[in-house]
Amino acid sequence: MQRFCLALDLKPDPVLIAEYEDYHRAVWPEILDSIRAAGIERLEIYRVGERLFMLLEADDHFSFEKKAVLDAANPKVQEWETLMWRYQQALPSAKPGEKWVLMERIFEI
Repeated sequence: MQRFCLALDLKPDPVLIAEYEDYHRAVWPEILDSIRAAGIERLEIYRVGERLFMLLEADDHFSFEKKAVLDAANPKVQEWETLMWRYQQALPSAKPGEKWVLMERIFEI
């Protein structure tokens, strides 16, 4: 089992944030299928203010590169990602075109 933590910001607009959360209460079935098909076994998103935190647990065969290839070939995932970008904005430290940024673990007990 692999675990990853990622971060992303939402646009600072309460209406858009509410819409974003509404979409995540009823994620499209095709999106859920694509998550599972990539080897992701658990995915949680948390929010504080405009900052999002994603906890992703995946099988040992998961890779972000493989997920990107699968997503690029899936029109429904592309539609979802385009829609979600209406609500999201890159972290100040993100590279051009980067959305969710992988976080570095700095403490564990």
